[in-house]
Amino acid sequence: MSEERATIYYDEDADRKAIENKTVAVLGYGSQGHAHAQNLDDSGINVVVGLREDSSSWDAAEDAGLAVATPAEAAAEADIVSVLVPDTVQPAVYEQIRDGLEAGDTLQFAHGFNIHYGQIEPPSDVDVTMIAPKSPGHLVRRNYEAGEGTPGLLAIYQDATGTAKAEALAYAQALGCARAGVVETTFREETETDLFGEQAVLCGGVTSLVKHGYETLVDAGYSPEMAYFECMNELKLIVDLMYEGGLAEMWNSVSDTAEYGGLTRGDQIVDEHARDRMEETLEAVQNGEFAREWVMENRAGRPSYTQRRQAEMNHDIESVGAELRELFAWSEEEAESEDEEQEQERMRAD
Repeated sequence: MSEERATIYYDEDADRKAIENKTVAVLGYGSQGHAHAQNLDDSGINVVVGLREDSSSWDAAEDAGLAVATPAEAAAEADIVSVLVPDTVQPAVYEQIRDGLEAGDTLQFAHGFNIHYGQIEPPSDVDVTMIAPKSPGHLVRRNYEAGEGTPGLLAIYQDATGTAKAEALAYAQALGCARAGVVETTFREETETDLFGEQAVLCGGVTSLVKHGYETLVDAGYSPEMAYFECMNELKLIVDLMYEGGLAEMWNSVSDTAEYGGLTRGDQIVDEHARDRMEETLEAVQNGEFAREWVMENRAGRPSYTQRRQAEMNHDIESVGAELRELFAWSEEEAESEDEEQEQERMRAD
């Protein structure tokens, strides 16, 4: 394994002067867009939000006291254009703003997909940077308002001015990320590790493991309710322990029986065959196979995506879980979190 460690920057490493006299166009007002725009505005940065004229978020941005314009108008006005619309629509939005970019401007992203895979090819005379908070936007905003920070990533793809890094660090400071720490990476590393993590572990791997565990218990004659509790509901407890203190905290917190069973049986379930499949998944990310597939899927109207998503929603674990969750005594905080998640789902389209 590589011993190379990433550099981490904090507030004291940034100089706000690098952006204090510049205008930032935040394109999109969804999960990340609203957090970037409001945090930057509260930090004294001149912000204009770029939205299509029929966007449902236009009024919300104006109600927050922010200037709003079309993407093309916002980009033409700005020195830094932060592209925070979904990956799938970024190339089309870029076509709208490209003529408004001037030499010395900055094109900024929160995910490297379109730059890394060549879906967007920026002019050579602009800086291309990334500031990517590692948290949903509503938490980025909440942490900022609480005087706390959200860890983030920093990457420089193109440094036409020679000051791209200083400007990106200042942006991260104004956003609140430098309070917690900003990890330096590259567009390639961020993109490929992000896609791999989503597919092999966080979204694909975990959900597949949960469903297989649920199905194994139900097929063996156990009640769907018990299968749901053991394979889905309790997962949050384990993940919270790992988040708070790593694997060691989790092992130290569960029973000795659970620890021994996990240590002796876990690698039998997720074995070398799974590792082989992970390496194949990573290779498809690295060589662009997945990116090409996803681009073509969108151009075709998302037929496979729609079919697979519907099948996931129709899985028995979803109906059983919905009934059981109605019985839970949700705390006010958990209910608020659910409302926020639904709001973020709505905002994804903007």
